[in-house]
Amino acid sequence: MTLPDAIRRFPIRDPRLYQIATLATLLVYGLIFLDFDITVARVAVLLVTVLATQAVCDHLTPLTAPACAEGSTPARRATTVNVRSALISGLSLCLLLRTNRPELAVLAAIVTIASKFLVRFRGKHLLNPTNGGLVAMLLLTGQVWVSPGQWGAAAFFALLMACLGSVVVNRASRSDVTYAFIAFYGALLFGRSLYLGEPLAIPLHRIESGALLLFTFFMISDPKTTPDSRVGRVLFAGLVAFLAWYVQFRLFRTNGLLWSLAACSPAVPLIDWLLPGDRYTWHSRPATSLVNSLKGAVYEAVDVRRRARVGRRMVGADGLWLLRLLRRQS
Repeated sequence: MTLPDAIRRFPIRDPRLYQIATLATLLVYGLIFLDFDITVARVAVLLVTVLATQAVCDHLTPLTAPACAEGSTPARRATTVNVRSALISGLSLCLLLRTNRPELAVLAAIVTIASKFLVRFRGKHLLNPTNGGLVAMLLLTGQVWVSPGQWGAAAFFALLMACLGSVVVNRASRSDVTYAFIAFYGALLFGRSLYLGEPLAIPLHRIESGALLLFTFFMISDPKTTPDSRVGRVLFAGLVAFLAWYVQFRLFRTNGLLWSLAACSPAVPLIDWLLPGDRYTWHSRPATSLVNSLKGAVYEAVDVRRRARVGRRMVGADGLWLLRLLRRQS
């Protein structure tokens, strides 16, 4: 195995690391350049709350192992906390959740994390955690909102989010549902404008929404809540796109994307039953794996060169012995 082969065969790291880095970059960009209506203290409160809730839930949730013997105590999880998943949900809340009451922000963070452990079917949580938390708070209180106008419609920022989002979904092997959704939803927007005789600048302006891109690349592409098969994911993307368009332009309700995803998510188990596929699992390996792979490739290359030198020496010695034998015979 050569050095390039070792690099190609090395599995990518956990895609959640790329998502955390991207969401954190977007948050810092929004706080510095876009004057997001959220303070640094509120960001700290949300992140601490999601991490604490994740730690409690990980500690209290039994292991997904074969059932214990009758009368025995169920096994508990190890003390390791799923920090990466909690950070993704917390950063998403920082980008989307807006409220004037800090206690509601804390409650939203708790509901977001708890939904992963409470709303499950056959070991798979049904709702995207951030989507479930936001929809629950929108239903329970009128003092929480999502402000899509905070992103602006700058083409540069839209392109930035699209490019960073593409990196994340490709790393998570869920780019098909992202591109299918944006294709379906864009076709509905442009089709409606053409039917009504609106100028193309109107659907283009709607596509440039930062909130739409954030939903497309970071929420609907969640590999743990989308269907397992590729055909199922494309079907799911079409359902979410149509319902979001219907809520937005037929029912004239805001946050059509959030309502649509929450309403379509319970259909994922049915789609998985009709169109089965391999369930997604996070691939996470320590960084030393790459170092070990490179060391193995280097050692193998050195060994090949050493054997080649020995072979040339043996061939040279045999050739000299044969030449001397021929001289004696002559």
